[in-house]
Order: sequence, then structure tokens, then C-alpha cells
Amino acid sequence: PNAAAGEKGRRRRRRKKKKALGGGGEPAPKGPAAAAGPPRSPQEFSSNWKALQELLKQKANSSSESSSAHRTSTQKKHPLQAGNSPGVPALNGNRNAAKAKSTKKTENGSAKDGPPLAKAKAKSVGTDSNLNGTKSNKKGCKEKKKNASILKKGDIKHKRRKAEEHVEQQPKEDEIWFDDVDPKDIEAAIGPEAAKIARRNLGLEMEQSKQSLEQVLVKEKASEGLTRAVAMDCEMVGVGPKGEDSIVARVSIVNQFGKCVYDKYVKPTEEVTDYRTAVSGIRPENIKRGEDFRTVQKEVADILNGRILVGHSLRNDLKVLFLDHPKKKIRDTQRYKPFRQRVKNSRPSLKLLCERLLNVQVQTSEHCSIQDAQAAMRLYTLEKKKWEAAVKNKSNNKS
Repeated sequence: PNAAAGEKGRRRRRRKKKKALGGGGEPAPKGPAAAAGPPRSPQEFSSNWKALQELLKQKANSSSESSSAHRTSTQKKHPLQAGNSPGVPALNGNRNAAKAKSTKKTENGSAKDGPPLAKAKAKSVGTDSNLNGTKSNKKGCKEKKKNASILKKGDIKHKRRKAEEHVEQQPKEDEIWFDDVDPKDIEAAIGPEAAKIARRNLGLEMEQSKQSLEQVLVKEKASEGLTRAVAMDCEMVGVGPKGEDSIVARVSIVNQFGKCVYDKYVKPTEEVTDYRTAVSGIRPENIKRGEDFRTVQKEVADILNGRILVGHSLRNDLKVLFLDHPKKKIRDTQRYKPFRQRVKNSRPSLKLLCERLLNVQVQTSEHCSIQDAQAAMRLYTLEKKKWEAAVKNKSNNKS
């Protein structure tokens, strides 16, 4: 019974298949109609395949014809785009066409694309204005700078030429040879430089500088004798193996008005190893004919006795003379506190004090003991009242 039931089921299935295939087992029609149902025999398979191939060819031909027609239309409308992109697929062609249409719409000024165009135009105008404005201004600034630099170079060259001409025009000492002409006339005729050379040749320039310095340091029409206060300065030379030790070579003393009351060269008591001429101004012939040391020492001690002694760094001067002086009667310009405060120096030189306080220059070349003594005295007289009052108060406080 099971086998009979299986055969019945098979028969039913076959019937259903036959009904699905069209029943009757008739051969399928050839050609395009074969696509209506599946093939049932090998012949039907081959005929259906041929029909499918023909359909595919027809579709391919129709698509190629449409794409070629679209290309020709786009070439007519936009020849530049067609020329720039040959052999582009149909999709790209459609996109390019859509872009071309959108650009045409924006050019014609459609309602949708209007505002962006206006913005773009505004931006372009802004850039143009910037180009015409800032860039041109930058160019103008650059040009101005260039012109300014050219002018500066021109000015520098002009100044150099002028300086060279001025140097060329300045007379030389060889050219100013006439001695019998007044320097003032030379200055009026040739110029101040020529007059300066003429004065130098005649020795008038040095005399004028000396006169101006003496006018500051020395009081004219004053007493030439000894006064209550005197100023002293000594010039020294070097002795010993390296010339480090000092001995006195010249002693000068001036009175309160700057007048010289004593000036003598001193014979050396030892062999001189360094004359220090550049600073001291002492030469061998000066001290060879000098006074004996003992005589000078006694004469100086007599002058200083009971008087106020003024000077700069007096300790060194008294040391080489082997003399002593009461501390109450010493007025040392190097150790005077108000002077040190004014020039802001704990040990100021005589040259510095004269420049700052007297507005004169001393010790410019070889030192002169007379001039140094005069300068120290002038500094003392400048502060005489205050200085003496300070000394008096100090002594009163001690007593």
C-alpha cells in the first residue's frame, strides 16, 4: 500500500508540472514568443538564447543612438565643453548639460539663481575695489619708499661730494706761507681755517689759549707777594731700578691770586732712571742746573710756615720734600668732600675738577707745576668761605 501511495503522489506531481508547462506536451513556439515560458527541450534552449541576444543587441543599438544624438546636441550648444571632454559617458554628458543649463539660467537672471549671482558680483566688485585700492596703495607706498631711498642715496652722495669739496677747498699749511699779513685779513679773504693756520705759524694761537687760561686762574693787577694762603705743586722724576721711586725735580708756589712767588728746579739726589717727561715736563738739562735739595727744602719750609697750604694730593708733595705741615692748615682739593660729591668721584683728578667746576682744561700735555698750583688755588678760592667755615666749626666741636 505504501508503494501504491507513492506512485499516486508522483503522478499528481507530473500532472501539476504538465499543467504548469501548458499541458499536452506541445512544442514551444520559436522567436520572441519563446520568452513567455521556460524552455522544455534542448532546441527550445538554443532558440530562447538567440532571441535574448537579439533583444540585447536592439537595446544596445537604441542606447548608442540616443547617446550620439545627445552628444551632437551638446556639441551644438556648448562646443567648448564638448571639445574639452571628448568620449565622456552619457551620465557625465547629462551632468554637464545640467550645469550648462544652470549657468544659462543664472546668466539670464532667473528668480531662483538671482541672489547668488548678485552676491558673486558684489564679491567681484569688492575684490576689484581692493585691487584698485589697497594693492595700488601698496604699490604707491612701495614706489614712495623707493623714491625716498633714491632721494636719500642722492642726498648722501651730495653730502659726500660737498664734504670732499670742503676737504679739497680747505687750505694746507704749505699754502699759507705769508707771515707779514694779519690773520684777521686772511680770515676775511680766505676763511677761518687759513687764519687758524696763520695764527699757529705765528704762535698766536698758543698765546691766546694761555691768556684765556691765565685769565681764569690768575687775578690781574693783584699783589705778587706772599699771602695768608699759598698753593704748592711739585714735579717728580723716577729713581731706582725701574724708576718707580720718586724724587722732587721742581717746586712751584703761587699766592692767593695765582701769582707765582717761588719756582725752582732741584738737583737730583740720586741717579734718575726715568725722567717721566711726557707727564712731568722735566728734561736732563733742567735739573742739572737746578738748586741744591737742602736749599730748596729750607726755602719752601720758610714760605709755608704759619700759612694755609693749598694743593691737590699734597701728601705726595710733602713726602718728596721731607716736610710736614699742620693738618689744620692743609686744604687738599682731592679730599674736599663737596668737590667729590659734585663730580661723583671719591678721588677726583685735578683735571676733572677744573673741567667740571672751572670749565677750563689743564694738564692737556706735559704738566706744569705753576699751572697746577694756580688751578688748585682757584678751586680753593671758589669755595673759600664755606671751606674755612667748615674747618672752623670742626675745630670748635672738637674743643
